[in-house]
Amino acid sequence: MAHMHVMTGAGDKLDMPVIQTITVSDLMIALRRGAEDFWAKPSHYVVLMLIYPIIGIVLTVWMNGFYTWPLLYPLIGGFALIGPIAALPLYEISRRREMGEDPSWRDAVNVIRSPAIGSILAVGAMLFVLFTLWLTSAQALYESLFGSTPPQSFQGLFAQVFAEPGGMTLAIIGTAIGACFALVVLCTSVVAFPLLLDRDVGAYVAVETSFRAVMRNLIPMLVWGVIVGVSVFVGALTLFVGLAVILPILGHATWHLYRQTVASASMIRDMPHA
Repeated sequence: MAHMHVMTGAGDKLDMPVIQTITVSDLMIALRRGAEDFWAKPSHYVVLMLIYPIIGIVLTVWMNGFYTWPLLYPLIGGFALIGPIAALPLYEISRRREMGEDPSWRDAVNVIRSPAIGSILAVGAMLFVLFTLWLTSAQALYESLFGSTPPQSFQGLFAQVFAEPGGMTLAIIGTAIGACFALVVLCTSVVAFPLLLDRDVGAYVAVETSFRAVMRNLIPMLVWGVIVGVSVFVGALTLFVGLAVILPILGHATWHLYRQTVASASMIRDMPHA
């Protein structure tokens, strides 16, 4: 069995990627290239186009049956938190197209055979923990304002938020808490998964590189976070059907954002040395 390089990668020393400066206009370029990847062979996304509407229906039925409507907004936000994991096959398609290949859906699924799969799972576990903490925090906030008895319908939740005294507090503080979780995810994973697919640098280096990428390009990265959050929310408003197009485009665009933000090995070799 191949050795699993989880924290520090396959090399004898840490490979710290070089971060480049980007602008907001580069985000638009990444989105345009992401859309091009999506439309190149949309047949690849038949599975995605079936999965996300089904998720929306299942969540609706679940919330109706178990009266968990207060978690509706946190669950929608959770798509943005765990989206980087779900987009792994999309990164792989963009990576192969970049090399001039004509990838199939099977090629995309083969991402699980990546040499860095151990590191990918480690970062994915971190995001899952953050997602769980976000749901727990949202539930605790709701119960602190309205008690442990949830509304039995969406209409009941709507009335609580917009008619009862604690409604605006729930909306404002809940959104602020969610924004904090989203910022942590942005800082730790914005380029982590594409980097691990591209280079087996280990989970530590991938997360550290994402953090440096955000700090080096704070405004563009914050704008990117807003674009992702708003897009996911808009897609969820269509009973998650819109996510069947929005998430693949964002996934492909994230690969191109990675390429713009992290210098490739060939670029580093061509850089002038002092």
